[in-house]
Amino acid sequence: MLTDRFGRTVDYVRLSVTDRCDLRCSYCMPKGFQGFEEPEHWLTFTEIERLMGAFARLGVGRVRLTGGEPLLRRNLPDLAARLKALPGLFDLSLSTNATQLARHAKALREAGVDRLNISLDTLDGACNAHITGRDTFEAVMQGIQVARAEGFSPIKLNMVAMKGVNDHEIERMAEFAMEQGFILRLIETMPMGQTGRNAQYLDLGPVRERLVTRFGLVPEVRELGGGPARYWATPDGAGRIGFITPISQHFCATCNRVRLAVDGTLYMCLGQEERFEFRPLLRDGASDAELEAAIREAIELKPERHEFREQPGKIVRFMSQTGG
Repeated sequence: MLTDRFGRTVDYVRLSVTDRCDLRCSYCMPKGFQGFEEPEHWLTFTEIERLMGAFARLGVGRVRLTGGEPLLRRNLPDLAARLKALPGLFDLSLSTNATQLARHAKALREAGVDRLNISLDTLDGACNAHITGRDTFEAVMQGIQVARAEGFSPIKLNMVAMKGVNDHEIERMAEFAMEQGFILRLIETMPMGQTGRNAQYLDLGPVRERLVTRFGLVPEVRELGGGPARYWATPDGAGRIGFITPISQHFCATCNRVRLAVDGTLYMCLGQEERFEFRPLLRDGASDAELEAAIREAIELKPERHEFREQPGKIVRFMSQTGG
């Protein structure tokens, strides 16, 4: 098992396969941004497979494919199948904005992707275009329905809640998710880069209290994916809402994850700068034993907690550059 210097077990890697995205969500990537990583610096599928194999041998059982928008990476189902075949990896999931999902859902399911997290910040087409920079609402809704038809379950809907932007839709989103059999996850904005700092932060504490009262929610005792969300369920267990609160109620003491960017940089924390570069090792012919030793060395760099409240201007990289 991988254990950091604070006694936390690290068993989850969020793997970015591209820093490109076809949207420009207001809290993530600025309009006109062109500072993408050069393709020759991207880890190849073979390099990713080797590195994730080393992580799996050290006890990592969960991998989430992220971006940017991961479905922009060509032949992604091929990589998914290779990862799902790794001994020890029991949970392979994908985060997507769903604009391309209708075309790829069947292949992803066949490749072994277990679960989907889909970004859906609003049920209003005009608001969606305002947040994302494009009119993609119908494509996203189609992608969600195709994914459900292909058997993905549960499907989690990620809603970044922003004051004065979409907070008036939270109850409506909760009702929609419950009616459709999805799990809604409400997420606080984080000061990642200038876009994150400009986002209209909303404390989810009062929102949770309001939803608990309205829907009679009770704390969910089951684990639902190994991530940071704290879940609440309706009394009959049919509806669930997750709350991801990195600012108002951080979860650093139980953090079990690291993030691998498309260029092979491993980030130990969204809110700190500790990192480890794996691309040079992979391209210089490192052995499996050397990769495993490097992973253990990298995990020792994991900080105790982020400092989003104390130093909100500290992190200048955007979320898409780190991996979701």
